[in-house]
Amino acid sequence: MKAMELNQSQFQAQLQQDKPLLVEFWAPWCGYCRRIGPAYEQVAQQYGQDLEVCKINIDDEPALADREGIEVVPTLVLYQQGKAAGDLVAPTSKAAIDAFLQDHLPKKEGK
Repeated sequence: MKAMELNQSQFQAQLQQDKPLLVEFWAPWCGYCRRIGPAYEQVAQQYGQDLEVCKINIDDEPALADREGIEVVPTLVLYQQGKAAGDLVAPTSKAAIDAFLQDHLPKKEGK
């Protein structure tokens, strides 16, 4: 599963879903966003059954980025039940993203 690009209306629709939503706020001019991109795609493949993994281009959706308080890209925000449950600014690796998700996602029985 690949990270899905969202616009504002798609983002609003995703917030209504039961599944947690992980959003990377990024920009095409951000070199660091491009470097962390492959790790983020691995996260989408690994966690795709437990959470929606999406991206929002802040150049395309500046009002949304402003409303969500995004000041630095990349910033990952985890939404649960329609509300921001935590954020990770400028993750350094997939391991950092994994640790963030393990801290914030509900634990599954038997795992």
